[in-house]
Amino acid sequence: MLDTYPQDLGGVDRDKLVACIEACVECSQACTACADACLSEDMVAELTKCIRTNLDCADLCEATGRILSRHTGYDANLTRATLEACRTACASCADECERHADMHEHCRICAEACRRCEKACAELLNTL
Repeated sequence: MLDTYPQDLGGVDRDKLVACIEACVECSQACTACADACLSEDMVAELTKCIRTNLDCADLCEATGRILSRHTGYDANLTRATLEACRTACASCADECERHADMHEHCRICAEACRRCEKACAELLNTL
């Protein structure tokens, strides 16, 4: 879709932007699925923080991906703040999921998606 945008993207690195949008979408899906899988575990009471962190991260990743997909009336300050929040949520979620990764494969996979998104947000931030 970015290739069809009729205006210049304002000097934003297109490759890093695409990578970040894709990482946000992937992470949002992984976090949503991980939260759902946690709810199905026998030890669900021990996973409440993980579930909450998953859902917060999923929401922030989804919002970030949507904001990064819009360029008309671009606000660099809002974009930076959104990327920072997303990066922080991804780091927090990855940390929490890594605590459970040895017991739950879904947490390991989610942590990896969060780390990729955290990195993509940081790389895009460095270009703004």
